[in-house]
Amino acid sequence: MCSVGYFMGNETGANRHFLFLQGPHGPFFHKLGRMLTASGAKVWRVGFNAGDRAFWFGAKNFISFEDPQETWPDRFDAIVDENKITDIVLYGDTRFIHAEAVKRAKAANITVHVFEEGYLRPFWVTYERDGTNGHSKLMDMTVDAMRRTLDNTELTSPEAPTHWGDMRQHVFYGALYHWFVMFRNKAYANFKPHRDLSVTHEFRLYLRRMLMMPAYRASRIFNTWKITNGGYPYHLVLLQLEHDSSFQMHSPFKEMPEFLDVVVKGFAKGAPSHHHLVFKAHPLENGRISMRKAIAKLSRKYGVENRVHYVRGGKLAQLLDHTRGAITVNSTAAQQVLRRGLPLKVFGDAVFAKPEFVSTQPLSEFFARPNRPNMRAYKEYRQYLLETSQIAGGFYSARGRRQLMRQVVDMMLAPQDPYVALETGNAAPRQQLRVVN
Repeated sequence: MCSVGYFMGNETGANRHFLFLQGPHGPFFHKLGRMLTASGAKVWRVGFNAGDRAFWFGAKNFISFEDPQETWPDRFDAIVDENKITDIVLYGDTRFIHAEAVKRAKAANITVHVFEEGYLRPFWVTYERDGTNGHSKLMDMTVDAMRRTLDNTELTSPEAPTHWGDMRQHVFYGALYHWFVMFRNKAYANFKPHRDLSVTHEFRLYLRRMLMMPAYRASRIFNTWKITNGGYPYHLVLLQLEHDSSFQMHSPFKEMPEFLDVVVKGFAKGAPSHHHLVFKAHPLENGRISMRKAIAKLSRKYGVENRVHYVRGGKLAQLLDHTRGAITVNSTAAQQVLRRGLPLKVFGDAVFAKPEFVSTQPLSEFFARPNRPNMRAYKEYRQYLLETSQIAGGFYSARGRRQLMRQVVDMMLAPQDPYVALETGNAAPRQQLRVVN
């Protein structure tokens, strides 16, 4: 499989001082810090709770933040000054501690490295500078501009596997992280989670999901089989986590039931009476709200209870094989919809919400006669992402981390961000990497 790389010349980490904030659950940030250190850079990590501390295996370059959250901006400035920080590294850019750090880092001309789940997941992660999702530079780029940049390339786009390759590891590290925060957090009494649930509740949800995986899988297989063999046309709704930053910060909704109501109402109004509606839960949906009950209640309210279905997580490909189109707030799973040339309706801000391939129709009209995407434009968009911000690999499995580490440190040390590197002709030939399904 191909993956992006960047021409570095003799770039090293000499004279670079990296400050890590919060990262994905698990050891990825620790391993990334070690490789940056091997490049000649100096590295520090700020920990905000016992979970952060547990996954950073070294005390000399670990900085504990144990004070009230409102003191963080001034403490950040002090850490930057004391350690002559040139770069900050973080996962997601919307939680308070990250948003404040990004704002102050930009003002001080400090390079901001942001990681996120891949826009083209499951086999890629996102690496950008300054911001991701609704804060990404992609938001202001047109497909025409991407096309002009791609004029000098002749590479083909690799195909993605159809499964989320490290789901078990993702859930395991999430549960372990919250265990440390729940039982070993005495020194961090002022810690405030960036989500609205207590740490205890979050841990219980992760643990319940781990224990219920076999039952959930059986339910998912049965419901998917029933839908795909039902013989009726259906429309697919891609749900996401209510606490996800893209949903909270880059959409018109604050709570998932608001979105559910809009969709079921639009379906009842616009869809032909023989069509069905399928809601597919996010793979990490942990039951913090009863999605099934909320959907059933709305279906009865709008008189479509016999035509609405709910599937708990799992593979998307099987449901996409037969759907007439898809609806989402701004889930990155929508990229799989577009790759198949299926109609897509989006409600929130998203890097893929380009007018060339996302419908601008009112929802009831979309259910009745959905417009198809311009596939030539989408292929160019996808190619552009694969040559810039999407890196093969993953945060949670050892195999995924190994693949990711082969590319990402060089990209971080590069003087230009991924988009400018491609535009100015500094992107290196892409390496052939093996896809393991």
